[in-house]
Amino acid sequence: MDVATEAGSFSTLLKALEAADLVKTLSEEGPFTVFAPTDEAFAALPNGTLDDLLKPENKEKLKRVLSYHVVSGELLSQNLEAGKVTTLAEVPVEISVKDGIRVNDAKVATPDLKASNGIIHVIDKVLLPPEK
Repeated sequence: MDVATEAGSFSTLLKALEAADLVKTLSEEGPFTVFAPTDEAFAALPNGTLDDLLKPENKEKLKRVLSYHVVSGELLSQNLEAGKVTTLAEVPVEISVKDGIRVNDAKVATPDLKASNGIIHVIDKVLLPPEK
């Protein structure tokens, strides 16, 4: 959480994590790998999507979306392989390593930001889990 705060381009992500009560979880020992969308990635969501997710009545849905960006364990970019990786939302994301690293259709813009409890990979899109 501290690394994301210091980076300065994750204010929307941090606000969403607070709204979903996930700050404490992601501040625990871990290790975690977080695919962190930038503020620009959140701004690119369809109009109203973010506002809707941040409503108190949509807390569980927001939690699921954010958990879809987190993997248990520390996955450095050089250790990422093509294939599926299960997220904390218990739904896999698809990793591609051809022509740069991709998570589903999001490009990893900045890999391997070290945190005390894991790794952050900055991505250029918000990952939306498939509907249940």
